[in-house]
Formats: sequence, C-alpha cells, structure tokens
Amino acid sequence: MIFKRMLGAFGVGGPSVDTVLATPRVQPGGTLHGEVRIKGGDFDAEIEYVSLGLVARTESEHGDGEYVGLVEFHNVSVSGPFSLRTGQDRVIPFQITVPWESPLSEIGGQHLHGMALGVRTELSIAAAVDKGDMDPLAIEPLASQEAVLRAFSQLGFHFKSADLETGHIRGVHQQLPFYQEIEFYPPPAYSGRINEVELTFVTNPGGFDLILEADKRSGGHSHGGDSFAHWQSDHHGAPHRDWAGEINNWLAALSHGGHGGFSGHHDPYAHGGHHDEYHGGHHGGHHGGHHGGGPGWGTVAAAGAAGLVGGFVAGEVVEEIFEGDDEGEGDW
Repeated sequence: MIFKRMLGAFGVGGPSVDTVLATPRVQPGGTLHGEVRIKGGDFDAEIEYVSLGLVARTESEHGDGEYVGLVEFHNVSVSGPFSLRTGQDRVIPFQITVPWESPLSEIGGQHLHGMALGVRTELSIAAAVDKGDMDPLAIEPLASQEAVLRAFSQLGFHFKSADLETGHIRGVHQQLPFYQEIEFYPPPAYSGRINEVELTFVTNPGGFDLILEADKRSGGHSHGGDSFAHWQSDHHGAPHRDWAGEINNWLAALSHGGHGGFSGHHDPYAHGGHHDEYHGGHHGGHHGGHHGGGPGWGTVAAAGAAGLVGGFVAGEVVEEIFEGDDEGEGDW
C-alpha cells in the first residue's frame, strides 16, 4: 500500500511536490522507503533543499497547564541545491532510518487512540517561503515489545489510550525529547485497588527499558498514589520471558502495600526537562543481553497539514491538524 499527499504549489504556477511512502509500516529502528516527486511549475526555480522530518503530537506541562504541540523528532536531508526548469519532473528516492525510541501507533492491526505520527516534507525555494506537509506514518511493535503487550492482554488489561509526554525519564538513557505512555484499565482482580497502569518503552538497538506506573486507589492497606517498576530486557530474550507472571507479581505486591522497582516511590518521569545526570542509570528491574529485533504487529496513524513554528505548534492548531484522529473506528 502506498500513501500519497500533494503538498500544493509555491504560489501561482510554482512547483508542486508529491511524497510517496513505499513502506506503509515500519518498526522502531527500521527503514522507511519512498520517493519525493517534484513537478516544475510555470517558471524556473532554484531549489535550496528537500528534507523529510518525522513529527508527532505531544503533550507538554507548563506550570499548572498542559499543552498539545507538534514536535519534529527526526529530520533527514534528501537533496541539496538544484535547478528545476519549467515543467521539469524530478524524482528523489529516500531511505530514512526510524529512531529506535519511536513511539508505537498501532497494535494488532488496531490504531492506538490518541496517537498521531507523520512524515513532513519540506521543499525550500530561493526567495520563497518554505512549504511543507505530512503523510501518515505507521510504526508497529518489535517482537520484543509485542511480548510485553501480549502479557497485558493475557492478564485481562484493557487498552485505554496512548499519548506522548514531553520530558525525560530518570535512570534511563533517552535520546528523544518525549516518551510514550500506553494506558490500560486493570483487570477485575485489581479494579478495586488500581485505577490504571501506564506502560513506557525506551528502546535501543540491543533491547529496551520497560517502565510501568500504577495509579493505586486509596483504602485498605494502600494509601493511594503512584508506584513504579523498571525492567530491562534484550530483544532476543524478551519473547521468551514470562512477562505476565512478572507483571502480575508486581501488581500483587502493590495490592499488599508494596511498591515498584524505583525505590522511595519517586516519580521517574521528568516532565518538560532534560536530566542528563540520570542518563545511563539502571535502577531495579531485570537485566538481559543485547541482540537483534524481530517482526511485530501492524499499524497506521493519522496526520495532516503542518505549519510548524520553531518545531512546536499551538494546541488549537494541532487539534485542527489531527481532527478526527481520536474518533476513528477500530481503535485498540
């Protein structure tokens, strides 16, 4: 399947761009293939560059408020300067390596409610305003990630929503300016003691960090609040681990007044800031080696026209960009 999106002309009679993605689905660390097709307009044009950026809708906390924005988290130049003659056609093939920390947008063929990713094409013409737009970007889980997600299903969890939070996680080496939270409703066995559980992957070529956050209900032996757990695994060993058993044991300990793998109940999520002093730390959890990844489930996310300002777009603009994303059928 191929996604197409016309970018429109640079003024009356100017060039137009059609970006074609030959790989509608890609995994973290995988390669996105396609080509940028540029058609000359009614006059000669000097093209300064053509670039592609991966963008995502994120949430950011500022003071007492939370704001939605559009952030570019990866950018690749696919062409330098060239002359485009009147009516001339030019095709620029490209290959983009998707960052290992890229968020997931679909699981088991179902779109993750709340996720919106895109590929933004930008073509700059000398003495003209840069123009850009986006095509939908689809990122599916690795086999190692899929094993963890399957465990949540086995335990009876139900998907609630997913989002991207601006910030860094303490104790975890993280390169992107945000992290993904996949939220689940608890199974009946824990529904009276836990409100929800949030899952975060921070993935690298060798494996991943898995961070779980449980929002505990108050009452009984519990005083409520959040508890955290932190696992580490390599990609090769993850599909063979008893994730359902390990997660269930953690939840059982929480129900009896215990806490997560992060000592002192401290919140590892550092919203809106960089905490480089924590990068590379390893707290709690289980450890494994480092091997390659594997295939996973399917994915398609929604995206729309850009209009980026300094890498970030005001919340009301983003809602218009992704209008209808959260209302689609088949959300996981």
